[in-house]
This record gives sequence, structure tokens and C-alpha cells, in this order.
Amino acid sequence: MILSSPAFEHGGFIPARYTCDGENISIPLNFSDIPEGTRSLALVMDDPDAPMGVFVHWVVYNIPPGLGGLPEGLPNEPVLEGGILQGINSFKTIGYGGPCPPDGAHRYMFKLYALDAVLDAEPGMTKHQLLSAIDGHVLDGAGLMGLYER
Repeated sequence: MILSSPAFEHGGFIPARYTCDGENISIPLNFSDIPEGTRSLALVMDDPDAPMGVFVHWVVYNIPPGLGGLPEGLPNEPVLEGGILQGINSFKTIGYGGPCPPDGAHRYMFKLYALDAVLDAEPGMTKHQLLSAIDGHVLDGAGLMGLYER
């Protein structure tokens, strides 16, 4: 399984338009080589370099596996087209919250999970609730890392 973005390369810098210094819109992502038997995808974006511990920027689940990715600028609404659900980030809001590091360059980790089930869940799950819900259902995973410094 492959997770990539047309906005930046793995290990490269995330453009400011996707951060609190720009338009703060969600980053476009592409998914490929999804394993057979995948019924849904889930995505988490977080910052392991945050001063107070891991800071969650985006939680998305029940993504249809045939979608091929997510476009930029998804609305910060609990339910999106196609039954996609968004969770709560560390900003305590639904949907995407862009990078806004207080100091130095931070790593932003995108983790995509291929699941053998569509989650019987409501929108608004936290990262920890999502990881608990997908336990035992993960077929494969992929990662992407971007950097941002203010």
C-alpha cells in the first residue's frame, strides 16, 4: 500500500497553504496498491514532536477503498460525501487542523490503515478511540512524513 501527496514528497516540507500560516486547508493525499479485501480506510495525521506530547491534526475513517485519495480542502464537517467520517483533533475540533509548530521543524506523520471492515461508528472519534476500534481489523498500513517549520 502506498500513501503519497501531490503537495510534497516524503520527508519534504509541507507548503504553508496547508498550515496555520496559510489557508489551513487539508492536504491532498493519494492512495494506491490497496490490498484485496479492504472494506474501508482510516487515516491519522499527527505531530510526534509537539512539546506536550503527540499532537493529533486529523482523524478520518470509513474512507471507501476505491476512492484513490482525498482532495485538498475537505470541509471540517463530521460526515463527508461517500460516508467518510471525521474525528476530533487535538485542537478539539472536527476535521483537519494544519501544522502550527511553536518552535523549530516538526515532523507530521500521516498513517493510512487498510481495514477488513467498515466501522460501525459515529463521527467525532479521537485517535485513541479509532486505534482501539480498528484493532484486529488492519490488513495493511502505509505512512507519509512531511516537515514544517515556522
